[in-house]
Amino acid sequence: MLLNTQPAKSDGLEYIRTLIADDFKAVDDLIKSSLSSDVLLIGQVGHYIINSGGKRLRPLLVLLCAKAVGYAGKQHIDMAAIIEFIHTATLLHDDVVDASELRRGQDTANTIWGNEASVLVGDFLYSRSFQMMVKIKSMRVMEILSDATNTIAEGEVMQLLCCRDPDTTEQQYLNVIYCKTAKLFEAGCQLGAILANSESTIEENMLDFGKHLGSAFQIIDDVLDYSGTSENIGKNIGDDLAEGKPTLPLIHAMHKGDEEQTAIIRSAIKNGGLDQIERVSKIIHDTQSLEYATEIAKMELNLALAKLECLPDSDYKSALTILARFSVERSF
Repeated sequence: MLLNTQPAKSDGLEYIRTLIADDFKAVDDLIKSSLSSDVLLIGQVGHYIINSGGKRLRPLLVLLCAKAVGYAGKQHIDMAAIIEFIHTATLLHDDVVDASELRRGQDTANTIWGNEASVLVGDFLYSRSFQMMVKIKSMRVMEILSDATNTIAEGEVMQLLCCRDPDTTEQQYLNVIYCKTAKLFEAGCQLGAILANSESTIEENMLDFGKHLGSAFQIIDDVLDYSGTSENIGKNIGDDLAEGKPTLPLIHAMHKGDEEQTAIIRSAIKNGGLDQIERVSKIIHDTQSLEYATEIAKMELNLALAKLECLPDSDYKSALTILARFSVERSF
C-alpha cells in the first residue's frame, strides 16, 4: 500500500528513516554492539567515526532494496551493518592517504589519534565485517562483498595514480569513481535482491540501480568541492584541488578553457595546494564545468531510476526514488 502523502524534498531522509525506523534502529544497535573490543582505542575511534553525523546512505539503500523486492527476513539488518563497516573502514584509510583534517564537519580520526591508529582501526572494521559475513552462511554474499572490497582498494590505487596527473581523461575518472564509490552502492543494492531470492532480471536491475546511483553521488560530491561551503559539506572547500585530484569539473574545464586557463589548471593539478583556488574556481565557473558535471550526474540518476521500473509499486520503491533524487539534488 502506498502512502497518500509525499515528503518535501528537504524532508526526504527523515521520511525514509521513519518508514524503516525499526530496521534502521536495529542496524544502528548492531553497528554499536559489533564495535565491541577489549582494546579500548578500537572502540574510541570506531564509535567516533560511526557517530560523526554521516547520512548512512549505504545501509539505507540495503534496507530499502531488500524491502522493495519483498524480503521478509532479518539478514538485511546484518548486511546493512556490514556495508557501513566496509564504508567506514575506507573513510579511515582515505583520510590518512589524503592527509584530511576535516570530515563531516569534525576533526578526522587521524587528526585526533594519528595515522597509525586510523589505519589499524580501519583494518579492524574490515576484518569485523568479514566475521559478520561468515555468520550469514552464504558463499554468494561472501563473493560479492569480497569482490567489492577488492575493487574499492583498486579504485583507491587508481585514484592515487591519477593524482597530480593533468592528462587524466574523463573515462579514467569515471572508472575511478565506479571502483572507489559506486561499487559498494552496487553491492548493497544487489544483495538486497539476493536475500529475497529475486529472479536474475530484478537482481541485475538492482545492481545497475546501485552502480548508476553511486556514480551520480560521487560526481555531485566532486561538484560540491567547488560549489558548496565547508559548513554544508563537512570538509574543507578545495580539498580535491589541494590533493591534485583531477575530478570531472577540472577535467572539463581543462578541455573547454582557453590556452591560459588550461595551463593554470594543469599547473594546479600538478602542484597541488590551494594557491590557485580562486583562479581555478573562476575558470570552472566560466567554462560552466559545474553545470556539465551536474548534467552527467543527472544522466546517471535517470539511468538509475529507470532500473526501478521492474519493481512493484510500494512505499519502499517510492523511498528509493526519493533517496536517489536526494543524492543528486543535495547540498551536502
